[in-house]
Amino acid sequence: MIPYLRKQFNANFTPAKYQTFLKRMTERCGAPVEFRLAETPCFFPKTLLEQMAQYGAELIHQLETPEYFKASSRTIPPEFNVPNEAPHPMFIQVDFGLVKDASGTLQPKLVELQGFPSLYAYQAVLSQVYQEVFGLNKDLRYLHRGMDWEGYQTLLRQAIVGKHDPENVILMEIDPLHQKTLPDFLVTEKLLGIPTVAITEIEKQGRELFYKKGGKQIPIRRIYNRAIVDELVRKKLKLNFRFDEELDVEWAGHPNWYFRMSKFSLPYLRHESVPKTYFLDRIEGVPVDLEKYVLKPLFSFAGLGVLINPTKGDLEAIPQDKRGDYILQERMEFEPVIETPFGATKAEIRIMYIWVDELLPVLTIIRMGRGKMMGVDHNKNMEWVGSSAAFYPE
Repeated sequence: MIPYLRKQFNANFTPAKYQTFLKRMTERCGAPVEFRLAETPCFFPKTLLEQMAQYGAELIHQLETPEYFKASSRTIPPEFNVPNEAPHPMFIQVDFGLVKDASGTLQPKLVELQGFPSLYAYQAVLSQVYQEVFGLNKDLRYLHRGMDWEGYQTLLRQAIVGKHDPENVILMEIDPLHQKTLPDFLVTEKLLGIPTVAITEIEKQGRELFYKKGGKQIPIRRIYNRAIVDELVRKKLKLNFRFDEELDVEWAGHPNWYFRMSKFSLPYLRHESVPKTYFLDRIEGVPVDLEKYVLKPLFSFAGLGVLINPTKGDLEAIPQDKRGDYILQERMEFEPVIETPFGATKAEIRIMYIWVDELLPVLTIIRMGRGKMMGVDHNKNMEWVGSSAAFYPE
């Protein structure tokens, strides 16, 4: 995206540096990273990243209406409807791809958005390790709005720990030791001093929740929730508490926003960056240009269940009572913009926000790929693809 930085990086790249990079990531995270890390960071103009950050904020604020709040309430299953809902999500991700308009200018187009935490600790470390190992110019930035590393740690602590003792704040996951996102959990522990606790190990007494540490029961005052409801349901786990009951606990990112700010919101958005999107149960017949659409389940994670080239049969196979759980979204042809030794590569750009006192863009996650989608399954046996970071010159 920035030719001189791209040429400079590619000319100085060596496989040995990449191996050092992978080793350093394992050391910094405290565990191997199980998903593929790209050989390169990405270099974007500051104006383009700011444009996407602004678009994302506009989309998020569009959903702040009583009408949308009422409509999205139907997405929350009663057993997962957590009391004392926060007025807005604390952690939001907005994903964009880059497409060329009629004039040949690159424009950001929305892929999706979610009101759920992403890799807020890990992504900062990934960016730092790219900078260290590959000797990137110290003037290149990876945090938005001129924020520095100390300021970011302060904001993250404010969001997750709040005013509590870190011992009484937990990162809650389903099976943390066997998740690909384990490196993020471990880095979060190191940064903030909070423990990661499996959801099945949480105990309840009255309205209070506890976890065990050294044989003692420690009260939980605040939860940084990383448990995905889809996985909870799929595994049929038995918990010692219910999400829908009144508990004496705060949420660092209220769980209801996982449902409200999701693919469900896409048909409600009106913005130049938003592709045409429809609920499957609200369309009459099958579109004649069905090949131009993608079929997506509303509440899948990591691309599960997404069909790139849906057929009439695929649509008709979905039962009538389940059609409201799917959307048809206009398919965008992302422009390959990252020059690599294996040809130009596409990038999906995730702008990450934290909303404590105000909505702030903080970090960028990049997924590089040359397949139909950015997920691992669509980019197998490829090099210079995978998880990456974004840098911009001031």
